[in-house]
Amino acid sequence: MNDLTRRRLMGLALSTALVSAMGLPAFAEGEDAALPEVPELVLGSPDAKVELKEYASYTCPHCANFHSEVFKQLKADYIDTGKVRFVFREVYFDRYGLWAAILARCGGEMRYFGLNGILFDKQKDWAASDDPAVVIANLKTIGKAAGLADAQMEACFADQKFAEALVANFQKTMEADGVDSTPTLFINGTKHSNMSYSDLKALLDAELAK
Repeated sequence: MNDLTRRRLMGLALSTALVSAMGLPAFAEGEDAALPEVPELVLGSPDAKVELKEYASYTCPHCANFHSEVFKQLKADYIDTGKVRFVFREVYFDRYGLWAAILARCGGEMRYFGLNGILFDKQKDWAASDDPAVVIANLKTIGKAAGLADAQMEACFADQKFAEALVANFQKTMEADGVDSTPTLFINGTKHSNMSYSDLKALLDAELAK
């Protein structure tokens, strides 16, 4: 993990007092064994020849651009056709990104990728404020539009143990894979940086041809 990532994680940790004051999760120290399991976020056939894993942050403009310019074509051409198994891993460089992830997971696995797409599409709207309370309100508006009830969202944001589990899982997987920027892609285990759809298509086709 590089110095930039460490500083961002420290910033995330330093935000816990404000988070707690807002009635949202604070990250208390504790053993990982006591934390709930964090489900992997997957689309596509489990039997696909190619696995594409993406690390992305909901507050990363390059990630939003990737999902607008690349992912939608990728899904139609490769994921929905059973050629690629897609794994999405959330990166929390700031508290807003963590809160967005909590909201996306609040609707369960069936709704996750629908909310995922909305959060990236509307990133400039919901994440624009310097006021954390406004950002939370913006996220709840997105959740309501997606069919989530107020009580359901309040319960998700108040689940401290699951928030701790998300952060612990993020730190473990990101460090294990040597990720220090977003978006980062892995194609059958080989690491790649952000790229255009044409470049990604060429790499995927090469793997499928093997």
